[in-house]
Amino acid sequence: MPEQKNTWEWIADIYSQYHMILFEGMKMTILLGIFSIVFGVLIGTLVALLRISRYGIVRFVAAAYIDFLRSTPSIVQISLVWFGGTQLFPTIPAMFGLPSVFFYGVIALSLNSSAYVAEIMRAGIQSVDKGQMEAARSLGMPHRMAMRHIIMPQAVKTIIPALGNEFVVVMKETAVVSTIGVGELMYNAGIIRSITFRGLEPYLIIMIYYFVIVFTLSKLVGLLERRMRSSDRS
Repeated sequence: MPEQKNTWEWIADIYSQYHMILFEGMKMTILLGIFSIVFGVLIGTLVALLRISRYGIVRFVAAAYIDFLRSTPSIVQISLVWFGGTQLFPTIPAMFGLPSVFFYGVIALSLNSSAYVAEIMRAGIQSVDKGQMEAARSLGMPHRMAMRHIIMPQAVKTIIPALGNEFVVVMKETAVVSTIGVGELMYNAGIIRSITFRGLEPYLIIMIYYFVIVFTLSKLVGLLERRMRSSDRS
């Protein structure tokens, strides 16, 4: 009877044979995370500004947007965006030269993240002393200029830790888009599992990949936070 491989031997064997599939999955995971973080911050900042608008109806719409996205599962949102997008706007991804699953995956992750970013940004803006805005307006600055040059820079410094945590969450949430066929780490691990009939080892390997990605991102955010603190002291 041939000798059975143990788990570590299976891991080494699977990695040696399928490391390129795993590498492609890692690249897709990182691209998904970066695009989703960028668009999530842009949309979230806009929603945060609407959330603190002087107009009640605008605040209501922004609050409803945030509450809806924060109160529904991300996997449901991804499915809704994917099926809704491909049925209603099937040609839009091709206009940007992107696969439909990647395009709508980024949209779904960005919208989900924007709800959390909006609340983080709103809290940061409201934490800035109101006297800062009053002083800027007394110097003749328009409201928009004061927000851009006075309030927002101070708000960003206070929210870096929370924003960094959201970046980490988004990077991990990329695994959910495997449900619509995006070839990221989770999806590619499923392909390897179906080829090798091994359920444990592929997921142990991608767990290490996720750890390296998220750990590196966390360290970069920590470095940015320390640099901003040192610039404040100087």
